Amino acid sequence: MVQRYHCGDCLKYFRAKRRNQTVFQKELWKLYVFGKQTIRELALTFNKDKRTIRKELALYQSPDKKHQPRSVHLVVDGTYFGERTEATSWCVVVARDAKTKENLWWTFCSAETTTIYRSMRTELEQQGYTILSVTGDGFGGIKHAFSGIPYQMCQVHMKRLIIKGTTRRPKLEAGVVLLALVRHLKDTDSQTFNRYLRHYIEKYHSFLNERSLNYLTGEEQWTHEPLRSALRSLIAFEPFLFTYEQIPNTPKTTNSLEGHFRHINEVVAIHCGLTREHKERVIQTILLAGTIAPSEEVLREIL
Repeated sequence: MVQRYHCGDCLKYFRAKRRNQTVFQKELWKLYVFGKQTIRELALTFNKDKRTIRKELALYQSPDKKHQPRSVHLVVDGTYFGERTEATSWCVVVARDAKTKENLWWTFCSAETTTIYRSMRTELEQQGYTILSVTGDGFGGIKHAFSGIPYQMCQVHMKRLIIKGTTRRPKLEAGVVLLALVRHLKDTDSQTFNRYLRHYIEKYHSFLNERSLNYLTGEEQWTHEPLRSALRSLIAFEPFLFTYEQIPNTPKTTNSLEGHFRHINEVVAIHCGLTREHKERVIQTILLAGTIAPSEEVLREIL
């Protein structure tokens, strides 16, 4: 006959056991995400089989994001997993406080859309944040979603758009000059840049308007279309390249997020073969920490 005891000591024991299991899960998850240890390495470290390690990792759930509403200068961007041309690709879109390196909002979705960025703005404002400025790439949905809020075009993304039309080693003089102009964005001011851009347009106007015959279609086309396209992009984004001059502390680039995304991809790559759901759980933890090398204080807060 099996006797069942219902005593205070037993209750404390079982509570302690459950608590220890939670501590074990947290330690596993910390080493798995931030220690970059594989399941095989964790199994050796804790002298347990891989099935047990996988089970414990699957049970771990990240806490909710805690907010401290304030005035912020946002950096926003998204990073994709899988080839963007494939239907299976997906991304995470993030809003980050560049000053504190804190990720304030994120979502997992199939692609960046204007609706996603509208949700970002709405939810942050509902939390009590005051958005002083937003820095993003050339995706038009960002400007639309944050209409009425000062927008800074990322100067690094601007340079990339120009390189698409000039290449990194342009052979045409007009391409060499345009690339040199945009490479000095970080070292100049709006008035100087505007003056040089107007001078460039005047000097190369005739050259950029040259047309040639397409012998396959029999139609005329712009001879230097890639270069013209690059210049059109620069003219379109020029009003947003120096927002930081009028709105102090506005980041010039999205570098804070791009570096963060690079680290996230490095961690995910270590744990190859993960399902999307499992990748999202790993990314969620890193986004909560704001870094792949959090302090012990941060770890206690987010695990």
